[in-house]
Amino acid sequence: MAFTVTSNYAGKAFGQYISAALKEAKSLEGLTVLENIKYKENIRKMAGSSLVADASCDFADAGTLALTEAVLEPKNLQINVDLCKKTLLSGFESEEMKAGAFNRTAPTFDQYVLSYFGEIIADSVEGSIWTGSGAANSGTFKGFLTAGGAFAAGGTVQVNNVGGAGTAYTAANIIAQLQFLVSSIPANVYGKEDLRIYMNMKTYRFYISAISALGYVNAYSMNGDYIPMFEGITIQPCPGMPDDKLVAAQISNLFYGTDLLSDDTNIKMLDMTQLDGSDNMRVVAKFSGGVQVGVGADSVQQD
Repeated sequence: MAFTVTSNYAGKAFGQYISAALKEAKSLEGLTVLENIKYKENIRKMAGSSLVADASCDFADAGTLALTEAVLEPKNLQINVDLCKKTLLSGFESEEMKAGAFNRTAPTFDQYVLSYFGEIIADSVEGSIWTGSGAANSGTFKGFLTAGGAFAAGGTVQVNNVGGAGTAYTAANIIAQLQFLVSSIPANVYGKEDLRIYMNMKTYRFYISAISALGYVNAYSMNGDYIPMFEGITIQPCPGMPDDKLVAAQISNLFYGTDLLSDDTNIKMLDMTQLDGSDNMRVVAKFSGGVQVGVGADSVQQD
């Protein structure tokens, strides 16, 4: 990885670092998280049919009970970055360094790098949950909405947007889109306590705009007490979802698997000077992730 510093190194430094905004891994709030998966986790599914029969004097075996599995296999991912401390000498970071050729660490810079890389991982996980390709050397795992991903392979109910497949959402049509999604939810799922509607932040903004115009409890704008819902179903904003797509599913039916959730924020910075005499700092993170749907027919994808 190339590490560069562009600085006029004149005047006074602002005193802190800023970066472009990244997506937060908010989708995890609407998923069932399974930890301690080193290789694969088998989500066991039980389905019974015709088990209730009329009473009789004799024992009469009736119905069938089938046990199947959905496999959740997290993909191992990593961050490996080399940062040359010499590069920092041309910037304001050098003012934090102690005297001496072997003292080239800048504490404020180091702390921000660790924090920033944590945000990078969160952004990556959030994107992968929904649209990760899972291809080799892609740095992603296969997402729910990816072609051949969990929804397609699991048999999730697929419906088109109002206006046809791929119709763009707007504040003017988002209510109709949500009404159609709700009407497509299987009857045996509708009304479940953990049922959620998943949408990205752009769609969520359209929803807020539309609901504000309609007047929520006679208040024509949102406030801090507002719980995002549509027709009694809680809305789960997901920054990693693509535009013009909606999903309805139970939290207990959507799974995110990993070895240890805190691996996403366990980032190490290694000063290599004491080990190999180089002027490098290595930033290392190792984590894993993967998604799976339990019963595909109990979830709906609209796009």
